[in-house]
Amino acid sequence: MTFFKEELTKVKAFVFDVDGVISTATQMLTPEGETVRTSNLKDGFALVYAVRIGYPVCVITGGKTVEMIKRCEKIGIKDLYAGSLKKLPSLFDFIEKYNLKAEEVMYMGDDLPDYPAMMAVGVPVCPYDAAPEIKAISHYISDKNGGEGCVRDVLEQVMRAQGTWIVPEKMNWNLF
Repeated sequence: MTFFKEELTKVKAFVFDVDGVISTATQMLTPEGETVRTSNLKDGFALVYAVRIGYPVCVITGGKTVEMIKRCEKIGIKDLYAGSLKKLPSLFDFIEKYNLKAEEVMYMGDDLPDYPAMMAVGVPVCPYDAAPEIKAISHYISDKNGGEGCVRDVLEQVMRAQGTWIVPEKMNWNLF
């Protein structure tokens, strides 16, 4: 295995799970039994920024709530695979769409449904509170929990390694 910082220079695209990665693993329920997801604003800005810089960013999730779909649209994520119960076909579709090699993709997941897709990419990473099996296959474990800055952590590391983190004209909160 190569040194993790060297792997960062080869990343061309990002894939994220939602529950336990973009949103916290602990969720509130409404009286109707619906899940209320919370997310980190700095993660949100980093996602907006990565899209604005030109990185393909994909979300693959088993969930399909209207709120989560709207959030991805607002951030500018065009590649959203909601209700994806088998994540590997969604991952391969994304890779093919952008003519990527699997080794050029960073995938951040946190639990067993992410395992097959994470095994298929070049740079599997996870939040601090990921399942032990996911930690075991990850090339990097963020010091941040899911929904608490782990997305910003990996995006910033890749963009710093590639010299794309500081682009003043792209640094604003204007959403797409």
